[in-house]
Amino acid sequence: MPRHARKHPSRTRRLITGGTVTVGALALVSTAALGTAQAAPATTTYTVQPGDHLASIARAQHVPGGWSAIATANHMASPYAVQPGQVLTLPAGSTSATKPATATKATSTTTATTATGNQTYTNDLDGWIKHSLAIMAQNGIPGTYNGIYRNVMRESSGNPNAINLWDSNAAAGHPSIGLLQVIQSTFTAYHVPGTSSSIYDPVSNITAACNYAYHRYGSIDNVNGAY
Repeated sequence: MPRHARKHPSRTRRLITGGTVTVGALALVSTAALGTAQAAPATTTYTVQPGDHLASIARAQHVPGGWSAIATANHMASPYAVQPGQVLTLPAGSTSATKPATATKATSTTTATTATGNQTYTNDLDGWIKHSLAIMAQNGIPGTYNGIYRNVMRESSGNPNAINLWDSNAAAGHPSIGLLQVIQSTFTAYHVPGTSSSIYDPVSNITAACNYAYHRYGSIDNVNGAY
C-alpha cells in the first residue's frame, strides 16, 4: 500500500481529531498559505512557425537580450535548432503571445512565404538570399545579393537539395551539399546560431557558406570559382 494511503491507528486518529485543529482544517490553512505565497509571474510563450529561427523570433517578439536569451531560457545548446509547433518560453519583457501562422508549407517555389519580424520572404531563391542577407547583416557577415546569386548558380543552379557525388570530397565520404555546396564539417563550423541546423535548409546553407567565405576570402563576393 502506498505510504500516503496508510490509515492512522485508532489511537492516533483520536489524538488528531481531539486536538485544537482537525486534519481538514489544517489542510485548509495550508492550502490558503500556499495560495498566498505562490504568486508566480505569468509565462510568455511563443509557438514556432515554419521558417522561424531564434534571431527572427527575438526580433519579432522584442526579446530583451536577443536570441541568446531565448536559448538560455529554454536550455538550448548549439546548433539552437527550432521546429514548427515547438513552444518556447520567452524571457520577461518580451512581447506576449503566439505569432499567427502567416507562413504556409511550400507547395512550389513561389507561393509560400516565411515571416521574419515585419518582413516576409518568398520561398524561392530570391527570398532565401534576401532572408540570409538579413541574418548576415545582424551577424556582421559581409556579402551582396549578386555575389551570393552568382555563386549559387555556379554551385547548384539554385537547387537546395543538390549533392556532389563525384569530386574528392565525395570520394572521402563528405559530399558537398545544398545551394552553396558546403560539406558537413564546414557547415557545422560556420553555422550561424539561430538558423536551422539542417545543411539542406536554403537560408541556413547560404548563411553558413557566406560565413565561411567571410573568414577565408573576406566575403562571398570575392569568390568566383570553387572554394
